[in-house]
Amino acid sequence: MPHRMPFVGGNWKMNTDLASAVELADDVNAGCAELIQHVDVALFPPFPYLLPVGKALGHGGVILGAQDVYHEPDGAYTGEVSVDMLTDLSVNVVLTGHSERRHILGEDDDLVNRKTLAALDGALWVVLCIGETLEQRERGETDAINLRQLRAGLEGVPPEQATRQVIIAYEPVWAIGTGRTATPDDAQAAHRVIRGELASLCGHEAAGAIRIIYGGSVKPSNAAALAAQPDIDGFLVGGASLKADEFIAIVRAAAGR
Repeated sequence: MPHRMPFVGGNWKMNTDLASAVELADDVNAGCAELIQHVDVALFPPFPYLLPVGKALGHGGVILGAQDVYHEPDGAYTGEVSVDMLTDLSVNVVLTGHSERRHILGEDDDLVNRKTLAALDGALWVVLCIGETLEQRERGETDAINLRQLRAGLEGVPPEQATRQVIIAYEPVWAIGTGRTATPDDAQAAHRVIRGELASLCGHEAAGAIRIIYGGSVKPSNAAALAAQPDIDGFLVGGASLKADEFIAIVRAAAGR
């Protein structure tokens, strides 16, 4: 089995204020100092705090990420942020297709793909988020939904670029912020199907190299069991990423430390 460096992202969503954002970044930076040789760690603060959080992270090894990006380079797109604006702030990775943007803000597969392509062309890493709702899961549509979103999100992405720059995040919508978590076996089953589809889309070598991470009420108490699964390569963490000690414990579990 190819070695895949684990990846753990802390998605702060629309939380923190300026002071707490900087303090949290400082604490995570310090707590992950001995772990970052074993795991890639990224923080995704709200847009207004990218610059101060980036300064707090400095050269400590924790990666600065953005929660969203727009696919156009510039123009009359009120409220949007371009790839170049993010790279000017030393952002290295961006989320696309997060379930809250799909289901609350109405983003469809085509828009997710445009954002993904723009970010990749701008040399950013992309965490492409896919996942099913509770209703879809109960109808037995988990794999169909995941694979549709995966194919659409990666449309037009060359395999070598996907290998270098893409991380897939499986986030079952029914488990986000609910306290419910897919069992390790359930999560592994979904990840195995996703990796199989990556082999069809990108080839077996690329599929073996692309990281697939899990998001959905990840916490210190379940992180180690999830991380032990062969196709789970880390986590996209929501609520627990707002508490430095919990987030660092999850990073430690992903690193196998």
